[in-house]
Amino acid sequence: MRTDDLIRGLAADDKRETSPGWAVALLLPAGLAVAVLLFSLMLRIRPDFLPMLATPWLPLKFAVTLSLAVAALLVVSRLVRPGVRSGPVAIGFLVPCGVLALGIAAVLGLTPPETWMPGLVGHYARYCVVFVPLMGAPILAALLLAMRKGAPTRPGLAGACAGLAAGGLGAALYAFHCTDDSPLFVLTWYGIGIAALTAAGALIGRRVLAW
Repeated sequence: MRTDDLIRGLAADDKRETSPGWAVALLLPAGLAVAVLLFSLMLRIRPDFLPMLATPWLPLKFAVTLSLAVAALLVVSRLVRPGVRSGPVAIGFLVPCGVLALGIAAVLGLTPPETWMPGLVGHYARYCVVFVPLMGAPILAALLLAMRKGAPTRPGLAGACAGLAAGGLGAALYAFHCTDDSPLFVLTWYGIGIAALTAAGALIGRRVLAW
């Protein structure tokens, strides 16, 4: 019987669980699909979307939000593996920060001062702080579920980075609808929405990613 138990134990050990990388690859598209469904049910693409792509401001929103999401996902991919340093890839956060800084510098340097405050306040700030987290919520849920396949030694930080990635993707999705294009608006109101998801990810991650 001992030999049979040993054989069964070895066979059980040979069944490898899905790696966190594969789990993210499988679950992230599902979270994005739910977010797109929410967008289609509650919002619509702005009518001037194609013409505004020819301006610098709408592409800047996508550059900031998507590069933020990519940088955060790279850090997440390190944090779910114990002993793997996340510092080398965290430098990627300089990209969205740099792009946004250039956009703000352009606004402050090229537009009249009397336009700065209206650009910052915008027209739909309250919708932004609601819909950015709402669009990102299913993405955060998918990432946290995938990250449970790993073993993050800092679950709060891992959850926060998952929230940051979800916030970037949720903000990019909302940008298809939002007509407030000033980098000052993006910094303030998109930033609040992304920060809310980051905080939620940190709080939830401390509970669901601990091991």
